Amino acid sequence: MSTNKVACTFLRNGSVARLILCSDHRVYCETHRNLHASTENRFRLQQFNKVEAKLAGNQKPDWNRAVSEAEKIVGYPTSFLSLRWLLSDEIANVALHLRKLVGSNHPLLKTAKSVIFNGRNHMQAWGLIVLLISKAAGHLNVDDMEEDKAAGVLHSQRALAEVTEMIRTSHLVHKGLINIGSGAHLETSELNDMNVGNKIALLSGDYLLANSCAELANLRNQEIVELMSSAVRDLAEAEFIGRRDSQNNPLPSVPSKDCTDYAVEEWTLRNVLSAGALLGKSCKGTLKLAGHSNEIQEQGYNFGKHLALAWQACLDLGPFITKDQSVTFNLCSAPVMFHIEHDPSILTEIDRGLDSVNNVDYTKVREIILMGPGVELTKQLQKRHSQRAMEVLSVFEKSDARTALYNIIAAMGDF
Repeated sequence: MSTNKVACTFLRNGSVARLILCSDHRVYCETHRNLHASTENRFRLQQFNKVEAKLAGNQKPDWNRAVSEAEKIVGYPTSFLSLRWLLSDEIANVALHLRKLVGSNHPLLKTAKSVIFNGRNHMQAWGLIVLLISKAAGHLNVDDMEEDKAAGVLHSQRALAEVTEMIRTSHLVHKGLINIGSGAHLETSELNDMNVGNKIALLSGDYLLANSCAELANLRNQEIVELMSSAVRDLAEAEFIGRRDSQNNPLPSVPSKDCTDYAVEEWTLRNVLSAGALLGKSCKGTLKLAGHSNEIQEQGYNFGKHLALAWQACLDLGPFITKDQSVTFNLCSAPVMFHIEHDPSILTEIDRGLDSVNNVDYTKVREIILMGPGVELTKQLQKRHSQRAMEVLSVFEKSDARTALYNIIAAMGDF
């Protein structure tokens, strides 16, 4: 009772006292909001650490096994290189002409190998990722005729997964074109090989891109067509970022005097355009087809983007952790970019590739980078994007599809 009297007397003393009480109340509320946010962030971090510890405690998922198990979850292999494609007349003709290039140095052969090679850089897993996120999220208010009951995804979502693979593969095939300059001195047989290889790369890439457009049109969804068209635009834009040699191979930009965040910003810009945008927009599109809200669609985009960036960081690390020192690598890969930020003098070696990246002494550049912080910082970058992808997955309910995605992310970081 005496406490109430004191409070009433205090309040009667005027507006100053009321202002003090209101200010204290606001501080109290703000403190509690910050405490709640801090507690929520700690809880999310603990949840992620539990997942990471569980994955680390068990046997590390093998990449091939993780992909194989994931394919079983969505019904069957997702690759457009399925039986219906391999038996088509167009693909048979491409394969026939491709045999003529065996023994030549045309980069199209390397691209063809990477399409079929079932390793960590296996590009056909992209369609698998799209179907797994589709199944993990489920679908809302969709006609039963649209659903593939066995796989638990929509027929339109499976078509979009194939479109994703076709767009990515067509882009990589087109990148296999060689710029045969007027000053090039080649033997007649070698020149013929290069010309044939360029024709196959151009026509094969166009064929895949045209089929992806036809598949998109069959979805009869203008928003999806616009979304995926913007992803194709991003792929094209990525080819004009930064410096290039005569064959359009990328070279790192010269940093400003203040190198702060130079590596992360340039590497992220290049790889969001060349990889993250396509996978991110494909994941967003498949959730749009399933009738999810804009918020969930954006979560899908963030998942695809961060997974693609983690994937690219994983691929960038490969040449620097292998025992084979003769392996060449992308001069705009994350370890190189981080070392440039640490010590820009390495650009002296890299700039020897201004005419052609083949003029660069890769063994020497590799030795310099291994002595710096680039490899370790790339591992941290890969882990950071993997964590962000896993955080997005926590939005979806626990399922076999979500577990399969966790396993694929964990298998990527197995160094």
